[in-house]
Amino acid sequence: MKLVFRSIERDGCGSIGLVPEESEDMWHAYNLVAVGDAVTASTVRKVQTESSTGSSTSNRVRTTLTITVETIDFDTQACVLRLKGRNIVENPYVKMGAYHTLDLELNRKFTLQKPLWDSVALERVEMACDPAASADVAAVVMQEGLAHVCLITPSMTLVRSKIDITIPRKRKGFVQQHEKGLNKFYDAVMQAILRHVDFNIVKCVIIASPGFVKDQFFEYMMQQAVKTDNKLLIDNKSRFLLVKASSGFKHSLKEVLQEPAVMAKISDTKAASEVKLLENFYTMLQLEPAKAFYGKKHIERANEALAIETLMISDKLFRCQDIQQRKEYVALVDAVRENGGEVRIFSSMHVSGEQLDQLTGIAAVLRFPMPELEDSDAEGDSDSD
Repeated sequence: MKLVFRSIERDGCGSIGLVPEESEDMWHAYNLVAVGDAVTASTVRKVQTESSTGSSTSNRVRTTLTITVETIDFDTQACVLRLKGRNIVENPYVKMGAYHTLDLELNRKFTLQKPLWDSVALERVEMACDPAASADVAAVVMQEGLAHVCLITPSMTLVRSKIDITIPRKRKGFVQQHEKGLNKFYDAVMQAILRHVDFNIVKCVIIASPGFVKDQFFEYMMQQAVKTDNKLLIDNKSRFLLVKASSGFKHSLKEVLQEPAVMAKISDTKAASEVKLLENFYTMLQLEPAKAFYGKKHIERANEALAIETLMISDKLFRCQDIQQRKEYVALVDAVRENGGEVRIFSSMHVSGEQLDQLTGIAAVLRFPMPELEDSDAEGDSDSD
């Protein structure tokens, strides 16, 4: 993301000009724009003109509009952010108060104006404009006949291609059919890797499967690379990492990212550190349950006692329509940081973020045990009984 300008007053209101440069930036924009914000961007509007004879013609004109955002829709496949709202600035083609939908696209500047730029929003801008934080891990989870080619960016897990091919069963006298089907499947997966993995950015390509599927596929791919003299695959052979997975479905990525070999290889990526944090939380929940809690009520009480060491919170909670609720979560994040705690904002489009969302979207590891939080929960249950 390119920062064009930043103009924020002391009271926190103001505007920032940004240009999204890659798909990851659209995800940051989705998390930055909230209902009630004003967005200025270039757009195309259909305008009808009537001639002196009474005949009307319509043509499309490009104009710059400023709208107050009412609805937000993020299309992850097309990488477009659609914002619908009313026009609030005089325009020769669009009446004041008329509805319009702005499409925020790659490499097109937009200006975002907020009544209050809180710490979470400003941190998001800094993170988006940091060139070091780009997608650097790809993963292929596969089983016979099914494969998912994914890109793991700092903010989301994108399924770039799904390959689903029926492979004939291995029967006596029909082994060739099975082999033919397998080769067709392996070739489709190889083409998907070549199409979707940019080896200039990606540091590591994880190939995961149950049994020997990954090994057979990797062998097939390297044989084909030598046969066709594919320099790209031959030169990047060392970047492939073969790991065991329980299936070829996307959810297997969670266990794949927890593998020690994978952790070592991708240790400097945000995805790996988030998975590790969640793993530590679950371990703590089993071994020392009085030091691991989730749910807003418990976390707020632990924060009052200055007990939070690590706070994990889903970015989904900051996108809630209730402004008061967002303010509460931002205040919680600020308080934990002020008290020397670590705050990690998880992406809800990552496997780790999806897992955190199942735990109410907020969880914490404490500095010291607080069994009274567990007791208060038990008391609450007995009162309701």
